[in-house]
Amino acid sequence: MEKSISRVISEFAVNLKYEDLPQNVIETTKRFLYDSIGCAFGAYKTKDVNIIRNIYKQIGGRNEATVIAFGDKIPAINATLINSLMVRSLDFNDIYWKEDPSHPSDLIPAALATAELVNASMKDVIVAIVLGYEFEQRLCEFAVPGIRERKWHHATLTQFVSPIVAGKILNLTVDEMVNAIGINGSHNYTVGAPTAGKLSMMKNTVDPMAVQSGVFAALLAKEGFTGTEMIFEGKEGFMDCFWGWDVINKKTYPIKMQGRDKSENWSWNIEKLIGDLGKKFKILDCSMKAFPTEALTHTHISATLDIVKNNNIKYDEVESVTVTTIARACDILFDPSKYKPESRETADHSLPYCIAVAIVDKKITTQSFTEEKLKDPRIWKVINKIKGEASTEFEKLFPEKQPSKVVIKTKDGKEFSKYLEYPKGHPKQPMTIEDIENKFNSLSEKILTRPQQDKIKEMILGCEKLSTQNFMKELVLKKHLE
Repeated sequence: MEKSISRVISEFAVNLKYEDLPQNVIETTKRFLYDSIGCAFGAYKTKDVNIIRNIYKQIGGRNEATVIAFGDKIPAINATLINSLMVRSLDFNDIYWKEDPSHPSDLIPAALATAELVNASMKDVIVAIVLGYEFEQRLCEFAVPGIRERKWHHATLTQFVSPIVAGKILNLTVDEMVNAIGINGSHNYTVGAPTAGKLSMMKNTVDPMAVQSGVFAALLAKEGFTGTEMIFEGKEGFMDCFWGWDVINKKTYPIKMQGRDKSENWSWNIEKLIGDLGKKFKILDCSMKAFPTEALTHTHISATLDIVKNNNIKYDEVESVTVTTIARACDILFDPSKYKPESRETADHSLPYCIAVAIVDKKITTQSFTEEKLKDPRIWKVINKIKGEASTEFEKLFPEKQPSKVVIKTKDGKEFSKYLEYPKGHPKQPMTIEDIENKFNSLSEKILTRPQQDKIKEMILGCEKLSTQNFMKELVLKKHLE
């Protein structure tokens, strides 16, 4: 390679203009913004968000950027963390899953906070969001197999993208953007533990922390602070440390390593990361979530709801439930701690719990994971009847498809089954604008009136006409937040 990977990325990012974006990319970006703001409103009362918000209120600082819904004006770096966690907190924001999973909308607050800081336009924000999705999703196809299979968390990928998003808003030069990526890529490697076993508040917070530090990195680079240019392909860089890369000859060097359940050839697909930039924007391939749960649960939840609703099956009629899925879903979602979740974070990553709630309530909403619902005795009468089976055939179909087979046997000897390949919200089963509106309204109904919901929808879908400062003012509605 004549240029470093981070330089190729930086040149594309710095040169991309709003006028370069096809109309369908702009409209799709606004839909993801609408969806993400709804998720943020829905997280207004979550404990994790309020702990961090209260700490930053005590710290204080310059009035640079707005905290969504609350209306606090605090330093842009700090507002980024709170807002990113608000988007992420309910595990209801978007999902892209190839070799690795990610939630690109975690990056949106980096664009909003820096744009408010420098009084940039929402057109600038749209471009920055498109770049965030572009490189977050490309990084999900870079490691083969993904870093999640190497026991690392996808916040490790986000660290490289957040300085691009913030740096675009701050009008960094190519050299400054290279430095920003090198700064942030030097210190945000995240182990897989936050999403393994019994989960804590860190499950949803590690990515926002990588987003926050990206804003700091971009601000540092703007002032002349330097970072490691060869952060990807250099000696002891990302690719060297995560194996499968020949540093001396600068080429992939597949290496046998013990994976989760079999030996794997660790390697890298550089073309997926930096090839054909600008030919098709990756945001068009990202999925939305129809349920506030871990992404691999969605097809299974949809199949279960189809069975119980169409056959009017009651929870006390169930003898057994068998969920056939891919191996990594069994590993993540069926481990012993998932049969006795004690927190929202563990429950929304527990497939037995999600299936049990779907059977009991015939729906999954944010209220499915409250402390009260976690104590619902009906769920505990069903949960241990639910078993997961890993399928090698399903594994071959993933990630292009997300196959699920659910079989429910009832106590009277009947058997009902459903096979699905795509969840609602996948690009092949997209959510309509009406679906997104219903989701937004259900998430914000306790703090916004219907006229306010309608006004915010209209504002977001026409936001390219606004400054970011005026845009953020419309997301503060204190009289309805008490």
